[in-house]
Amino acid sequence: MATVSETVPNNVMAKAIKEGIFAGVIAFLMFSLFVGIETYQDINNQLVWRTRWGLLAVFVAVAAVGRFMTVAFIKPHLDRRKLAKAKAGILEISEEKSFFHRHFLKFALVFLLIYPFLSLLIVGKQGSLKYVDNFGIQILIYVMLAWGLNIVVGLAGLLDLGYVAFYAVGAYSYALLSSYFGFSFWLLLPMSGILAALWGVILGFPVLRLRGDYLAIVTLAFGEIIRLVLINWTDVTKGTFGISGIAKASFFGIWSFDTGSPNNFVKAWGLSASSVYYKIFLFYIILALCMLTAYVTIRLRRMPIGRAWEALREDEIACRSLGINTVTTKLTAFATGAMFGGFAGSFFATRQGFVSPESFVFLESAVILAIVVLGGMGSLTGIAIAAVIMVGGTEILREMSFLKIIFGPDFTPELYRMLLFGLAMIIVMLFKPRGFVGSREPTAFLKERKAISGSFTKEGHG
Repeated sequence: MATVSETVPNNVMAKAIKEGIFAGVIAFLMFSLFVGIETYQDINNQLVWRTRWGLLAVFVAVAAVGRFMTVAFIKPHLDRRKLAKAKAGILEISEEKSFFHRHFLKFALVFLLIYPFLSLLIVGKQGSLKYVDNFGIQILIYVMLAWGLNIVVGLAGLLDLGYVAFYAVGAYSYALLSSYFGFSFWLLLPMSGILAALWGVILGFPVLRLRGDYLAIVTLAFGEIIRLVLINWTDVTKGTFGISGIAKASFFGIWSFDTGSPNNFVKAWGLSASSVYYKIFLFYIILALCMLTAYVTIRLRRMPIGRAWEALREDEIACRSLGINTVTTKLTAFATGAMFGGFAGSFFATRQGFVSPESFVFLESAVILAIVVLGGMGSLTGIAIAAVIMVGGTEILREMSFLKIIFGPDFTPELYRMLLFGLAMIIVMLFKPRGFVGSREPTAFLKERKAISGSFTKEGHG
């Protein structure tokens, strides 16, 4: 049996040990204050601190062992595999797809259609509330938001850090118009999208001449302006108290989900009283909205405006030289992406029954943008996978109460979600710099459709 020294060269092993120790030292210095020391208030309301050396040791060990394994085994294996493919003349991107790969979207759609009923069958009515709402509706909301932002960032190449502003416009439009005028969900849903699209055009006009970092700063400022307006315009938005008592969506105006309504859905169908039916109804609404977003995005990409977005993303100067009106191209990208953000915001308001400015902070924009980048800019499938992993992974952390046995009763797994989120981003960017699904076929092609390798495209966009 071959030993480790025979399979791994000595110089590689020495380098792996050195880098593992170095990674452990760096991890110790980075996490000693954040993880190793915890501050809390005692019974006298005084701020005191205590150490958590066991938890710190786990972080250091994971960093050291992970770096050692990467340098000693993972990276050499990948290099040998890449060299073997190069010698054999195998292309980096294969045009042959497996049966699962060809029919993945069909399988995913069928699973989503039966997912609520599977939850009911497996865990019952009360248990399925968590899975339908937290793992179903919550993930689909972020999928829709990320697909909307993908139009602006992934297709048009306009870095938008204030996308949560359109999300907030849609939510507050629904909340205010529903509370003050009594409009129904089915009327307010398109109205919220139109109002958000209008604000997308308003944002688009001042930034027509901006690109790159300057555009990101202005859009970031726009998102903060909207949030501050929601906080300080107390006569209308009620400030930090938020707007509560938002009306629920009805079953196409036929049945209501309000318990005291005479045409209550549960009573009309003779079902046992449970809020799970309303959550299942909302699940299918957001699923339909996601499908609408995907369909519109795919159709627009094949139209001249979609090809203009891609041309603008690759090179704005060349885009202008071809006679493409960059003003209307940018405005349509902002308006279309904002419209879908408004749809998601109105749905969020009816799902929560309460909206406040705390739901629309910059962190939401950062999370949505991270999902787009990690999934692969321009790839609807990759973005959906990234949303499932990132948002679903965050929700799974809430279920890991067994970790308290290892790290103590005061350990709260969900508090480390952003740390794990950042770690996942680093790992994906190192091994898959173009996202989970980074290769895609061009919208327009000459004679033969071919996949594009990341090495031939700007900034790795395939």
